[in-house]
Amino acid sequence: MDVHVNLVGRKDLSGEIYRQLRRAIGDGRLRPGDVLPPTRHLARRLSVSRMTVTVAYDRLAAEGFVTSRVGAGTFVSEHAARRGAAMNRPGDGVLRARQVWESISFPATVFIRPPRYDFRTGLPDVRLFPHRTWRRLVGRSLRDTGRVGVYQHPAGCPGLRAAIARHVGVSRGVTATSDDVTITNGTQQALDVLARVLLGPGDRIAVEDPGYGAPRRLFQSLGLQVMGVPVDRDGIVVNAIPRRVRAVYVTPSHQYPLGVCMTLARRQALLTWAERNNAAIIEDDYDSEFRFGGRPLEALQSLDTSGRVIYVGSFSKTMLPTLRLGFIVTPPSLSSAVQKAKYVSDWHTPTLVQAALARFIDEGGYARHIRRASTAYRARHEMIAATLTRDFANHLELLPSSTGLHLTALVPRFTSEQILAVHARAADRGVVFQPLSMFAVGDTPLAGVVLGYGAIATDDIEEALHLLRSCFSAQASRRRA
Repeated sequence: MDVHVNLVGRKDLSGEIYRQLRRAIGDGRLRPGDVLPPTRHLARRLSVSRMTVTVAYDRLAAEGFVTSRVGAGTFVSEHAARRGAAMNRPGDGVLRARQVWESISFPATVFIRPPRYDFRTGLPDVRLFPHRTWRRLVGRSLRDTGRVGVYQHPAGCPGLRAAIARHVGVSRGVTATSDDVTITNGTQQALDVLARVLLGPGDRIAVEDPGYGAPRRLFQSLGLQVMGVPVDRDGIVVNAIPRRVRAVYVTPSHQYPLGVCMTLARRQALLTWAERNNAAIIEDDYDSEFRFGGRPLEALQSLDTSGRVIYVGSFSKTMLPTLRLGFIVTPPSLSSAVQKAKYVSDWHTPTLVQAALARFIDEGGYARHIRRASTAYRARHEMIAATLTRDFANHLELLPSSTGLHLTALVPRFTSEQILAVHARAADRGVVFQPLSMFAVGDTPLAGVVLGYGAIATDDIEEALHLLRSCFSAQASRRRA
């Protein structure tokens, strides 16, 4: 293994080799068991005498950082990394981040080890992913070196853009051509790109309250004024949108996290508001591919006649979050600017997975996968809804929902603090869900629970809900006492 050692301007050459190798061991660049370059090879590469390198190696060996075996070489010792790390630990540093980053934290429920009974939202069932087909398509894309071996257009692979335009046109009624589609690294980058194109520091953007926290933190980091707008059973309350708002971010097909669908009347009111206020609407259609009943409402974008709605889609819920694939459908007036913003952000999304997904859609595999996954999710949706209605009637009020990967219930007799106590008690028993209060924008969070069913096996739902009910009963008894 070649190790970077810089001797330019150094005087104590042997000592410098020793110090830099020790630092590499301490910070983990050289791990226990790694072999150091032979003294003759390193001396030739550094243009020093072999004795200079030998002295450095001998010093490392004497202090226990390396061991030598005749005929095999010089190796980093097993306990060296801990010693080196303690010796190399740097100071805290004088640089400080902008204050906005002190108010932003990682969502703890995203990075924890999967619990026994996992009701977290936004997680599809990885067991339903078509692994064998995907491996074949990725392998086929790898062989197409003419496309995957060079930089591509920031908007994305033409084949995938065309496939997405066809798919959302058929399945969601979205009006789009391939020229209107830009591929992104998931929804979060799509929103980042759109915010940079549409808004500047100090501008106001409205979000749903309760709502998805990650976009809100993103908008805040860009210097935008984020204005929470209440949501009722018909969707965002349009009359409550504050003045001087330049854009509104909504999830009309399956409001996150309440799960309600924005009514046609409310959609028309929102479009009228945007027209009157010269504002943009960002429609996040994150999981409406999964629908289990009722007449589907077309996408908000399909009702737009003035080019004010920007449609954002994602494959994180239908495929895998780790693929990091999303897309934007923009009005023609914004397409060029959005593609330029994507270019200065990261040039383009990885072309290998784009090419594989384009073939997956074109060959009909994506539609078959959606049908198969929908069957599994429908069973879980119906089981949870029936159990909550039957066994939790004293505690929960289930909100109507026939779409997506989660259900939400209000808890009228509990406070948000008491729901947090139930959450902690349930986590101790292996059941993890998300309290509705964690999605609040304002200071008056709703008391409720959000139950995702993408990551939990169907056979585990009955036992998990039984445990959750016991936690609610215990909290209720404690509240009465």
